[in-house]
Amino acid sequence: MSDPSVPHVHDDEDDDDNEVFLDESDIMHEVSFDNEDLPDADDDYEPEHVDEIDDSVHIFTGHTGELYSVACCPTDATLVATGGGDDKGFFWRIGQGDWASELQGHTDSIASLAFSYDGKFLAPGSLDGIVQVWDEFGNLKGPLEGPGGGIEWLRWHPRGHILLAGSEDSTVWMWNTDHAAFLNMFAGHGSSVTCGDFTPDGKIICTGSDDATLRIWNPRSVENIHVVQVIHIILRDTCLA
Repeated sequence: MSDPSVPHVHDDEDDDDNEVFLDESDIMHEVSFDNEDLPDADDDYEPEHVDEIDDSVHIFTGHTGELYSVACCPTDATLVATGGGDDKGFFWRIGQGDWASELQGHTDSIASLAFSYDGKFLAPGSLDGIVQVWDEFGNLKGPLEGPGGGIEWLRWHPRGHILLAGSEDSTVWMWNTDHAAFLNMFAGHGSSVTCGDFTPDGKIICTGSDDATLRIWNPRSVENIHVVQVIHIILRDTCLA
């Protein structure tokens, strides 16, 4: 699945199996600052248009359990999605007192939600290991199956309808949601993949895991370009008699 438009990243340290390790010299130090370092607000700035704020209180009656995830549509300021421990997801309209559409079909908690960059699609990920894709009107496009464990997180490609998901089974999966097609599976982590994302140009994937590693991937070739191992440093006080 190579593509000449995606540059190949080469590591000069091929003899070390492309692994990069942190030591004490790589630790970043805290830099303190106070409010005086912050820029002053422009008192003369006036927005071109300010919508009237709805200060009424709405009681939503959709969920029957805890909420685990919330996502706001990037193109519609009134559209919000929620997922919860009751195995349900909902589309909501801000300023209205009821849910707009229910996202059904999961058999376990919906722990993650993500809108596509253009706001046309929403992907809920569940601890049942299934990712669903819905359009902005609440219509189900279809499920995306693959991972053998619960879905930890979801991220959309910044320029296309490519979806990335990290799983409790230590793998990362990628699909083309326009065709509900599986593209690649990234294996290498030794524990649950708890976080991940595309770089802004969409050409690199970064993932983090409970195994204390950060892995850098080529999304087309599935090549694991770098591994950064977090080293735990234990300091012991020595008492001299």
